[in-house]
Amino acid sequence: MADYKSSGVNIEEGYRAVELMKEHTKKTMIPGVINGIGSFAGMFELPDLKNPVLVSGTDGVGTKLEIAFRMKKYDTVGIDCVAMCVNDVLCHGAKPLFFLDYLACGKLNANVAADLVKGVSEGCIQAGCALLGGETAEMPGFYDEGKYDIAGFSVGVVSKEKIVDGSKIKPGDALIGIASSGVHSNGYSLVRKLVQDLDETLDGKKVGDILLTPTKIYVKPVLNILEKFNIKGMAHITGGGFYENIPRMFKEDLTAVINKDSFPVPGIFNYLLDKGADKSKMFNTFNMGIGFVICVDEKDADAVVKELIGLNERAYRIGFIERSKTGGAGVCLV
Repeated sequence: MADYKSSGVNIEEGYRAVELMKEHTKKTMIPGVINGIGSFAGMFELPDLKNPVLVSGTDGVGTKLEIAFRMKKYDTVGIDCVAMCVNDVLCHGAKPLFFLDYLACGKLNANVAADLVKGVSEGCIQAGCALLGGETAEMPGFYDEGKYDIAGFSVGVVSKEKIVDGSKIKPGDALIGIASSGVHSNGYSLVRKLVQDLDETLDGKKVGDILLTPTKIYVKPVLNILEKFNIKGMAHITGGGFYENIPRMFKEDLTAVINKDSFPVPGIFNYLLDKGADKSKMFNTFNMGIGFVICVDEKDADAVVKELIGLNERAYRIGFIERSKTGGAGVCLV
């Protein structure tokens, strides 16, 4: 007689994984959560805002997961999963409220799954949002044993009159960059092609550990400056680097002029260059040390940088806005 376990799905291991996950998810509960993990759906009470607008974002970790598999370190990529979503939601001025995750594998290991969700929970704590629920799917024969995929989505809220949409950006405005924590979660297909030995050392650390440094979550410092300054536009520097992401904040044919010497480039990017990465393509592949860009009035720029530094962020004036000379939004590195 065949049963579910004989087909490759271990229900008991799934139950054990859920119990382990609950130890982490309960740490993320914030005011507004109506029910906890285990119900058919998560419920969250909207805060009392004038004209509230929900803002959503979804993403995954991508092939950075392969580095985690090889290093057998699973408790950080969940932070990446949260970061990729909440930083996007933040770009429109929204405060993340809750997050839901999706975990898929070929053969479930409760301890590994719990480590992955531990990272998701830590990311939610950093972002100030609740891990409201999720799905763990064991699919034998679909994923190789030992391989996992993780994705999720975040929902945030902002008053309609406070939405940041780039419509007021004009020539002469200043661009401020906030430092990244490293490679973040993009460009790893190239990284994996270039880096074969994860145990090689760089600045006294294993390269594998450096590459697993979680994506920085910018929610708390940026929400702080949104309360104090007129922020005109924001960009999360992800896949496509500077060239693809900075123009996404524009509503008009504008160009972001970026001084590439205005901020330090982390050593991991020079390491990738030494391994054979194309120097001419680095700024449209990686974040190069700047993970989040903010556009403000020129008169506010120094005060915003000072405020961010006071919040223990590494922030720099990295450029300015000018009218496009060729038509279309773009980026010019100088």
